[in-house]
Amino acid sequence: MCMRAAIVATFIALVGTGALAQDGHYGQGHSENHDWYQGLRQPGTGASCCNGSANGVEGDCRRTRAYIGDDGVWRALIEGRWIVVPPRVVLQNLAPDGNSHICAGRSGAIYCFIGGSPKG
Repeated sequence: MCMRAAIVATFIALVGTGALAQDGHYGQGHSENHDWYQGLRQPGTGASCCNGSANGVEGDCRRTRAYIGDDGVWRALIEGRWIVVPPRVVLQNLAPDGNSHICAGRSGAIYCFIGGSPKG
């Protein structure tokens, strides 16, 4: 692993440890942001990013940890695994809380992704 990637991974781990519901598990933390998630639209299709309910169990949008690799591609933590985020699903706006958010179904299909702002 190159030094830059190691530093980024360490930074992400440190930043994410204090934040609630940032491990990318399906349904976790969805209800807190459901109203905002409903307004998100998939790039290219305009379909809703949010296909889940507001009860926090069925929600497919949630906070997650994420980073940009040396190749310029986002990677997000989903169900305990780092997954490459397809550039076609990346939204260019920031979340109100400044964190990374992902909308993905149980099958792993990613509908939308918002990268977080750098923490300082």
